[in-house]
Amino acid sequence: MANRVEDILNATERRVREAGYNGFSFRDIAGDVGITSASVHHHFPTKAALGAAVARRYTDRFLSHVEGTKDDRIVAAWREAFRRSLREDGRMCLCGVLGAEAGALPPEVIVEAKRFFEQGVERLGAADGGSGKAARDRGLRILATLEGAMLIARALGDPAAFDRATADLR
Repeated sequence: MANRVEDILNATERRVREAGYNGFSFRDIAGDVGITSASVHHHFPTKAALGAAVARRYTDRFLSHVEGTKDDRIVAAWREAFRRSLREDGRMCLCGVLGAEAGALPPEVIVEAKRFFEQGVERLGAADGGSGKAARDRGLRILATLEGAMLIARALGDPAAFDRATADLR
């Protein structure tokens, strides 16, 4: 059963990162996983519940990947995680996609996407030992640069554009 849930979450994450929250249906996910739509509904009664679960898992997995990185390497770790995603599978940051669609998302999905951004701003802002408003503003600039560079590189079909846009991040 756990594998089935993981398969559903994996298929949903892939589709959201490629086409957005409104770019998939339960029927699409069922087809990807090789199950019925009713089976998807059994595990996730609503699309909002599925979307929130995918965003929660993505955030937790991303944060655990960069957790433990020394402060002087945290920005580089985030940059590399974004870069790897773009270069390996050509997909956007899941929460970046959801953030772009925030006006049309169910509240529970927004809460989970927002958590990614809040955690990112906090961790990136504190990377140089700063605190308060200055650290928050720094975190906002870094995360906005990473998300924006990813978006532009994907739109241009030029992963190297990400590297050029983020080269000065420290």
